[in-house]
Amino acid sequence: MEKGRKLAIFSTVIAAILWSTGGLFIKLLPQDAMTILFYRSLYAAIIFVVIFKQTIFKFNKLSVVSSLFYAALLIAFVNATKLTTAANAIFLQYSAPAIVLLLEPYFMRTKLLKINVVTVILCFVGMALFFIDQLATPENWAGIWIALSSGLILAGLLITQKLNKVEYQPGAVFLGNLWVCLICMPWFLDAVWPTPTENAYLMILGFGQLGLGYYFFLYGQKHLPAIESSLRGAGARAGRGGGGVLNGKKKKKKKKKKKKKNFF
Repeated sequence: MEKGRKLAIFSTVIAAILWSTGGLFIKLLPQDAMTILFYRSLYAAIIFVVIFKQTIFKFNKLSVVSSLFYAALLIAFVNATKLTTAANAIFLQYSAPAIVLLLEPYFMRTKLLKINVVTVILCFVGMALFFIDQLATPENWAGIWIALSSGLILAGLLITQKLNKVEYQPGAVFLGNLWVCLICMPWFLDAVWPTPTENAYLMILGFGQLGLGYYFFLYGQKHLPAIESSLRGAGARAGRGGGGVLNGKKKKKKKKKKKKKNFF
């Protein structure tokens, strides 16, 4: 195996492990999903400026399409994690390999491997068993459907990024974070300031889990087909067991007195 490919696989696994920690911190934070999304994407955008510098300002039409998939993916995942367990959100998001498997040969002119087909069939079997198990907990269904839709969105992101030239890929992720900040701005303005501990969690989510996660993932995409990136990411996250997943039952939190932000 060539050195570049080995590093790409390693980078993709590291990215997936970083992403898998997101569920824990999202569940620990008292803020609503959209406020968390604002801070998370703001911090991720900052780390992208530090790492990629002027490269992040290189866009083309496909970058814009990818950025919209990226923004939708972040919004779907965080909302799903708030509405159901983090394990459910992560597991259902990784319906993406099945979709990529079907679409990548058409868009990328790649060969369909038997091992990939077998993996996807097993994925679908696991998902079918999952849905049977969830029939007993109907209160989770809103989060489950959002998580399932994030699998479709992730597939779109993987394919559009792979179709694009390498130099435009960081810009798509950076632009996607800006879209999220823009969409979530009303919730940010209406929310109370996070405590130092909460802000530390938000910084971990933005700088580490999202920012560095996508830095490693972008490197992996340079050398791996979209289907392999998706499958290796899914495997790594499954191995982590949802990244310290909390029970789906939400703990009751004391309501904070609402205090409007004062910018002046």
